[in-house]
Amino acid sequence: MECTNCHTRVPLNKKVAGCPNCGENLLEARYDFGGMDVGQWLETIKQRKPGLWRYREVLPIHNSKNIITLGEGGTPLHEAPRLAQQFGFDRLLIKDEGVNPTGSFKARGLAMAVARAKELGAETVALPSAGNAAAATAAYAARAGLSAVVAMPVDAPEAMKAQCQAYGARILLVKGLIDDCGKVIRAGAAAFGWTDVSTLREPYRAEGKKTMGLEVAEQLGWRLPDAMIYPTGGGTGIVGMWKAFAELEAMGFIGSQRPKMISVQAAGCAPIVRAFAEGATHAARWDNAETIAAGLRVPAAIGDYLILDAIRESGGTALTVSDDEMREGMAIAARTEGLFVSPESGAAVIATRKLRELGFLRADDVTVLFSTGSGLMHADLIDVTAGTIDPNAPDLAGEIAVALSPG
Repeated sequence: MECTNCHTRVPLNKKVAGCPNCGENLLEARYDFGGMDVGQWLETIKQRKPGLWRYREVLPIHNSKNIITLGEGGTPLHEAPRLAQQFGFDRLLIKDEGVNPTGSFKARGLAMAVARAKELGAETVALPSAGNAAAATAAYAARAGLSAVVAMPVDAPEAMKAQCQAYGARILLVKGLIDDCGKVIRAGAAAFGWTDVSTLREPYRAEGKKTMGLEVAEQLGWRLPDAMIYPTGGGTGIVGMWKAFAELEAMGFIGSQRPKMISVQAAGCAPIVRAFAEGATHAARWDNAETIAAGLRVPAAIGDYLILDAIRESGGTALTVSDDEMREGMAIAARTEGLFVSPESGAAVIATRKLRELGFLRADDVTVLFSTGSGLMHADLIDVTAGTIDPNAPDLAGEIAVALSPG
């Protein structure tokens, strides 16, 4: 492992929550590609089934016996021709992470973090979460035979609380936001010896998330798209994929060209967008964060400087979407492409439209937008209107016509 700030190297078998030299700056896993037969590796992975562990040689698990899987990764990269036509793109694609176990992209990071925690001898894993990460942690801990403790805001989505309960995790409901939950987990970890797998407080969740970048590259014939549009809370996905591209270049799969990395946040919680606009290196905490998208209600991201670096170095941008626009984006994805997506993903849909309208993205930019979660976890956001019919009515056709009529 290596510090992203001072480049101090730390042995891989050492449990750490940040750089031991310069404080809590973040660590990243490093690999030596010098003796790697890339051609042979490519042939090897072609023989494996799709999924996160398809790329196991560039993942930080030493003993394959410690691999934990529920079938995560290998998610489809859908062509979205109707959405492309509507928004004015020649080619638009949707990376559908909602089909992962527990319903979101969080399965990737937590499969890796829990597997690595097990490899390092952990007995209990713990983290703060807006909901999806808690569900994934609980599931993978159960799969690994470990205990799990999750801290969530009291108003986290009920479906995610239910998942955690079903998997046997111990749930702490916190009066506050996800950073307040982080305080609870850090105190508990110090007092009770839990292994903290919070976003970027250990380097392994990003290793799981980087497989999104590896998959997109492979699905496009080892080429990268022109732009990637990503709903951003803690930002591990952007950090992980940016790292994946550097590793692909080091292995010789791609050149130096990168997609524009585009961060989408909620209008009611946009610390990365504000920092990007101000030219800041770090994102100040967003006060009074509020949005229907639990995954975007992250007032302070620990990896803010890494997210901002990726956006700027790629020539990308950062923008906000309102809650009403998120709902609109959910409806557009469902009715146009048959995908029931989360509000965070709805934000990415609307951001894609905005960027095309503004001319930031061209018609011929091959663009990938990320659906980071399933709408099934957020069914309470959908207002269902339906007519009621008496099947024994004398004029059943008339009853149906009335029920189907607008209003």
